[in-house]
Amino acid sequence: MNEIWAHCLVKNEARWLWYSVTSVIDHVDKLLLWDTGSTDNTLAIIEKLNKKYPDKIIFEQRKQKTADEFTQVRQEMLTKTKSDWFLVVDGDEVWWQDSIKKLISEIKKNGDNLESIVVPTVNLVGDIFHLQPASAGKYNIAGRFGHFNLRAVNRKIPGLQALGPHGKMGWADDTGKMIQDRSEEKIKFIKAPYLHLTNLRRSEEGKDAEVTKRKKKLRYELGTSVSPDYYYPEVFFRPRPSIVESPWVTMGCFFRFRAFFETPLRKIKRMVWKGGVGY
Repeated sequence: MNEIWAHCLVKNEARWLWYSVTSVIDHVDKLLLWDTGSTDNTLAIIEKLNKKYPDKIIFEQRKQKTADEFTQVRQEMLTKTKSDWFLVVDGDEVWWQDSIKKLISEIKKNGDNLESIVVPTVNLVGDIFHLQPASAGKYNIAGRFGHFNLRAVNRKIPGLQALGPHGKMGWADDTGKMIQDRSEEKIKFIKAPYLHLTNLRRSEEGKDAEVTKRKKKLRYELGTSVSPDYYYPEVFFRPRPSIVESPWVTMGCFFRFRAFFETPLRKIKRMVWKGGVGY
């Protein structure tokens, strides 16, 4: 296998973006880091990342005003990608070093025989100290149901394209068939989880609401407390720029109060209605 690139498409992701990019940048050949109109510190953080990794990061700006434009921008990123494989790395996804190394190693060894790679996600709620229960996992990929995500794609799939609306977008072939539906034999599940912060605040006060459908992602929910010796991604312990927020912020009193009442309702809802993938 030759090069492996990463796609990172962001808007108002200042809280976690530095951690996300830093957790993978040393393991990929290029990282397309595109912003679609951030109004928080995201652009300042991108500037620092770009100065630190000028030979790896390809920064561009796009204006995305509607949900449909999100898929169009994803397609643009795909068109500009020159590698054999690419990874999707969102601004709310932080990788453990063992996990990203395992993912890259799988591509290098077996990439010619695979079309995509799926990994588990570790979802948080409330703050970085609380895990969302497994019962909240909605994704059904090749018969496996739960907290999973398709995060590596072989660009040689015929007619590979971004397809579907924001929140439900996926990757499809030239016939419109989603790649996870093409051949189960060409999908590899590996135990290489990443920390998914999608349900937490991702920007400063009021800025999350500016992002399409972002409000739907915030969960007022009391999860399971992590153990005292929980092993967090290594990037959380590295020196960071002063404009990057500390990850060790606990949920506030209002959040905890509201979550106390909403958590039982969410549990009941999951028992009686599985819902659909996406948002």
